[in-house]
Amino acid sequence: MNTHRLDINAPKRSLGVPTLALSAVATLLLLQGCGSGQQPPSPAQSSPTSEKQVNAVPAKPVQLPTPRPAQPINLEGGSGGVDAMDQPARADKSLERMPAQAPLAATSGIAVQTLAAPRGDLAERIAIAPAYAGSPVDREQYAALETNGVKRVADEPVSTFSVDVDSGSYSNVRRMLRAGQLPPANAVRIEEMLNYFDYAYPRPASGEQPFSLTTELAPAPWDTRRVLLRVGLQGYEVEASQRPASNLVFLVDVSGSMHSADKLPLLKRSLQLLTRQMRAEDRISLVVYAGASGVVLPPTAGNRQGEITHALQQLEAGGSTNGAAGIELAYQMAQQGFIEGGINRVVLATDGDFNVGTVNLESLKNLIERRRDSGISLTTLGFGQGNYNDALMEQLADVGNGNHAYIDTLNEARKVLVDELGSTLQTIASDVKIQIEFNPHKVSEYRLIGYENRLLAREDFANDRVDAGEIGAGHNVTALYELTLAGSGAERIEPLRYVRAPDLAQPSTSSELAYLRLRYKLPGEERSRLLEQPLNAAQLQGSLESSSEGMRFAAAVAGFGQLLRGDDYSGEFGYKEVAGLVAGARGQDPYGYRGEFLQLVHTARALAQPLSTAPNTGTRQ
Repeated sequence: MNTHRLDINAPKRSLGVPTLALSAVATLLLLQGCGSGQQPPSPAQSSPTSEKQVNAVPAKPVQLPTPRPAQPINLEGGSGGVDAMDQPARADKSLERMPAQAPLAATSGIAVQTLAAPRGDLAERIAIAPAYAGSPVDREQYAALETNGVKRVADEPVSTFSVDVDSGSYSNVRRMLRAGQLPPANAVRIEEMLNYFDYAYPRPASGEQPFSLTTELAPAPWDTRRVLLRVGLQGYEVEASQRPASNLVFLVDVSGSMHSADKLPLLKRSLQLLTRQMRAEDRISLVVYAGASGVVLPPTAGNRQGEITHALQQLEAGGSTNGAAGIELAYQMAQQGFIEGGINRVVLATDGDFNVGTVNLESLKNLIERRRDSGISLTTLGFGQGNYNDALMEQLADVGNGNHAYIDTLNEARKVLVDELGSTLQTIASDVKIQIEFNPHKVSEYRLIGYENRLLAREDFANDRVDAGEIGAGHNVTALYELTLAGSGAERIEPLRYVRAPDLAQPSTSSELAYLRLRYKLPGEERSRLLEQPLNAAQLQGSLESSSEGMRFAAAVAGFGQLLRGDDYSGEFGYKEVAGLVAGARGQDPYGYRGEFLQLVHTARALAQPLSTAPNTGTRQ
């Protein structure tokens, strides 16, 4: 494989080879003097001789210690599907052996040395990065979310939103709870918590109609006067042998902020899991960025595991972060290795802490919008804490027609990049939109739980030029509405005194509560297709306990999310009630995800307890 030299240090402030050689010679002389019992010569005596000796030393590239061969990773889960992989990945030994040195004031380079001609071993072009002094201040960034309010059907009978299959919010919230911290409200996106779990929806028989639709109605656990409507979509699952050839570009952040064990070391191990799923017809490229960007691995056949793994193992962290330059270069590499009719995707792995180059979110989104129309999508994998930019990662994936996940453990990497590989990589439908029209004779109010940043205007539903969410092979999507039935007396919004909706002038004989519409595009198509289905009052269960296991578990997840966000709709329904609901709805849990969720509920309940010496704050338990 031909490799190319590249310069990604700007400005060039790396330690020169003569300087390193001088330090090494001086240290060796000192050690020899100590070992023999002789005093080292004075500077006046040694200076001329040392200079001649240094000039006589042939210059060699700075090398890291010989990389260790990749070790097999134990992927067999323990009890409950959670094992040692849940611990943060250990930092590479090469990081532990790094000499202590002060950060270079103006360096913006990363760990790849300036190169001028093709070389054999990648290790020859990796320089030891300067120590990174991370900020102790928590600089995590989350987009502001205003909780969906109650809508009066007489005024707004139609609700429209784009689907969302991201799961990053759930694993990020899990990371915080495990660290003994309740998450900030804006870190909690209830739809992503719902969509983290599988609900065993019926699977479609073929890809021609790529979804099955499931609806269910049952009393809400936090207020039995109200009704929960669950809408479930299940995507068609593609066998691994039928997956199209993949052209993947790993875009890896190797800036100084990525030095900790839960960032670059975990990132490298995670991407190694993905590369092990690749075949001869697949292509892998590796692009890195810090102060500038460069190509570490050009498009390489997926079965050349040794070369790909070796390239990943050499990565070290150092420098500032110019993410925009890396994104531009990654799309160029994806275009170079483009597979017609295949999966062409950039996988951006970073903490999202862009601090040089284009750092404005809207500018980055515009950059990606210009590229997505060429058939190259973008998946974002978030890593780390303290400076994690969740707002950037989630929105870039949305604009790039991809999905977003947050990797807090190697077990999560296995879930996203191995168990759900088809869902992560292969899109079976794009611009998927849901619209529900409520019958004002049967439903007086409704509230969509979650999807705050996915709402669409009513007219956007039939407009095929309006971008919406994508669904991958085997993905499932769950949405919950809280309904207030007409005549229940539980309305939250007072009726108008002088205006009466004309629809309500005459009674209705229809048993329909609502009408569900779904629009989507098959891959490569420009015109959307339409699915429609009525929702009848006869579907309403007499109690939540008589509803399906999936309905009860989804209600528990939604209730948990509402509590974490501090929403005003849960009443006396606290963490204790959530835990009881989960305990009775765990069902088949082969990977232990529902059991893990129950533990998180207990953790949140403990963290929400007011201190015994503090006044009672009224926190729901």
